[in-house]
Amino acid sequence: MRKLFFIALLCAGFHVTAQKQPSPKVSRTIDALFEHQIEAWNAGDTQRFMEGYWEDDRLIFVGSSGPTYGYQNTLKGYNKRYPNRAAMGTLAFDILEKRQWDRRTIQVVGKFTLYRENDTPTGHFTLLLRKIKRKWVIVSDHSS
Repeated sequence: MRKLFFIALLCAGFHVTAQKQPSPKVSRTIDALFEHQIEAWNAGDTQRFMEGYWEDDRLIFVGSSGPTYGYQNTLKGYNKRYPNRAAMGTLAFDILEKRQWDRRTIQVVGKFTLYRENDTPTGHFTLLLRKIKRKWVIVSDHSS
């Protein structure tokens, strides 16, 4: 009897931590967040682009130069790396995968491309989004 109880408990644990696709409604909400970011970036507005991020000192952005901690530091980093429209180019995202880990946590893997006059940098990102105060926000961004 104990073995059956242990097996049932173990299976329940796997069910709770299983990854799944977000619901269509949540997926559309996440897509809208990315569309807002793309529109803001392509308008040259990094402040509006950052509205998709958690405005908190615990935000983590990891890029080629290592981790940056905090919303304001992340914004400063974007403004330093992309000081004008020419440097910003035109942004496009290709979302490769969304995984919902629990009702408040989603992982997104994707590809970004910047179309600029003299080059077309591209790379991949892994984002961790959390539902905080009834709003989905990026709490961790690893882009390379």
